[in-house]
Amino acid sequence: MKKGVFSCPSCLRYQKVTVPLQRFSEKSDEVTKLLGDKRLNTLVLGGDSGFIELYAYGMYKIATVTQVAGCCLDLCLSSDLKALSVLTEVQLSKEPEPIISYFQLDITLLSDCLPEVTRMARKFTHISTLLQYQKLSLACMCEAWEDILMQMDLRLTKFVQEKSTKTSVQEEFMELLMWGKASPELQSLLMNQLTVKGLKKLGQSIESSYSSIQKLVISHLQSGSEALLYHLNELKGMAMWKQKYQPLGLDVPAIEDAINAVGTFILKANELLQVIDSSMKSFKAFFRWLYAAMLRMSDDHVLPELNKMTHRDVSFVADFLSEHFKEAPELYDQKGQYFNVERVGQYLKDEDDDLVTPPETEGNPWFTFLQNSVHLKESPLLFPFCPKKSLHYVKRLVEAQIDNCLQKPAEVIGNSVHQVVYMPLYKLHPNEGIVPRFSLPSFWNDKSSNLQYVVFTMHSIESSRIYIMRRSTDLSRSVPNWLLAVEFGDFVWSTKNDNNKESQFSFLDVGFYDDEMLTVLLKGHTDKEEKGRILAQLPLSSVYINDETEEEFKLDTGKRLDEQTNQIPVQTVVLENQSRTLENMKAQYLAVNGIRKVSCVLSSNLRHVRVFEMDVEDDGEVDEEEEEPESQDVGGTKEKMEETVNAQADSGVNAVTGVEKPVLLEDDASSLESVPGTWS
Repeated sequence: MKKGVFSCPSCLRYQKVTVPLQRFSEKSDEVTKLLGDKRLNTLVLGGDSGFIELYAYGMYKIATVTQVAGCCLDLCLSSDLKALSVLTEVQLSKEPEPIISYFQLDITLLSDCLPEVTRMARKFTHISTLLQYQKLSLACMCEAWEDILMQMDLRLTKFVQEKSTKTSVQEEFMELLMWGKASPELQSLLMNQLTVKGLKKLGQSIESSYSSIQKLVISHLQSGSEALLYHLNELKGMAMWKQKYQPLGLDVPAIEDAINAVGTFILKANELLQVIDSSMKSFKAFFRWLYAAMLRMSDDHVLPELNKMTHRDVSFVADFLSEHFKEAPELYDQKGQYFNVERVGQYLKDEDDDLVTPPETEGNPWFTFLQNSVHLKESPLLFPFCPKKSLHYVKRLVEAQIDNCLQKPAEVIGNSVHQVVYMPLYKLHPNEGIVPRFSLPSFWNDKSSNLQYVVFTMHSIESSRIYIMRRSTDLSRSVPNWLLAVEFGDFVWSTKNDNNKESQFSFLDVGFYDDEMLTVLLKGHTDKEEKGRILAQLPLSSVYINDETEEEFKLDTGKRLDEQTNQIPVQTVVLENQSRTLENMKAQYLAVNGIRKVSCVLSSNLRHVRVFEMDVEDDGEVDEEEEEPESQDVGGTKEKMEETVNAQADSGVNAVTGVEKPVLLEDDASSLESVPGTWS
């Protein structure tokens, strides 16, 4: 055989198909960093019909909650994992307008079993990541296998259909092997259809594909499956500690079924390796002999090393022909071909059908020993074996068994959640749906005092009062002043053109700045005339002045909260030096972040944004810096960005002072009502 005739640098193909695996390995590193945090972090998702799911580390579902009615608007999970507050929009059959309702759910099982939940979640996150890795490895193996490898089967099937002699294909090739002579029909098949060049390409493709698949199985599929088996066995050990993990829904039989499924997958992967190894040796010897025979047919020079065939080589090729070149009419009815020379592809097809050519188990000493052993035949120590199924089929079996393991804890934990508080807040009138309500109602989780706050308005969008409700995450503990109404007192509005006039305020938007501060966006009115917008800081200490108020609100559970507003205690607060008038802007919406110490204000037409730095220390000087406007084209809209640095002369803690960065969009013909402005 001439050097390099059938050799192909398979490393190029291997590197190509393993690029997705390398990317996935980078994602796995991110998961490892995520799991490096010993504290449990949870993602809570709410959907229609009150469907709520909790995901540990944002990946593994640890609870499914179905005890809430309506469409979820907002959720707040307490930091101690004892309570989950939910706001929903409930549409009752008797009421034409939907009702905004508040729920508080008891999830103390997560709090009581926090160490166990954390360990279980970390283990399941590892398992889920390995399942994705296994799936991607198998996809890369399918990509490495090419349809050109089926060319030999299709050529031989066409040869059977067109030949006029009664001899079989196997006999035709045997005569060529033994006597060196081929029938005219076989010679036409080899020289005109297969050709010497086509034989080279086919040999290179087979060697390249098989080498790539073999490396993927050894380097990725087997190692990932063994790691999966390790984590499942650890999970089984956790489930056997019933005092700790049985309340969480870990089921030993379900985990054992998953372990057996992974063991079956490992056995199937080893079987595929044996088929690849055997096929590579057989094809290499067969193509070497056939290549030399075709060179003789074409009267080309045959290298001496190709002419050398020992008795062992002849016997090996004869065994290959007798095993792979048998005509199978039943296979033609099933697959449209008489032969199955290429036997690796059947393992990679995502089909429920049995393997066309399963491995022979007759005469295998191990199988004979198992069949004759009464004790080992049904032993739980041995993994089950599926000799007639493909690798894809066993992979789906693994996914189904592991999904069964993952879903049961989520169902058990979800069933342990029960509703503690249900409170219909107010009816959402049709005119309130015109302007989107960005922040109201909204939650805040006070970690230091284990309180959950919800702030909202009722009856209209521009309300003169906001309602602050706070509830303890410890459901056995009551909270004084759990519901208060807050309004601003009269304020003397002084401008250059107007005389001093008393003004009332309505709330446009509210957001929690931190545990001790509310940021509010107000609209001022003077004698029914709008005077401007004000951004202000409202300390909660000015709201909860006395925790032992005599006017404690008593809820009537038979009525909505908006039908009991006259009984809710009202706290009047005053604007001091912690406010700022927003000039030349009809502000409507607010977003705040106390950690970053910024507040963002969005105009009512959604085209102007101003960003304020909060808690800026006043140095007593007023500096003004102007920059030339920069024009840039973003999505076809020209933006002018101006940055001004202002400092208020007013002193005081948490004053709204410092840097203001407005973003102004030029007017154009297109409507931008539905396009938010660019945040600076």
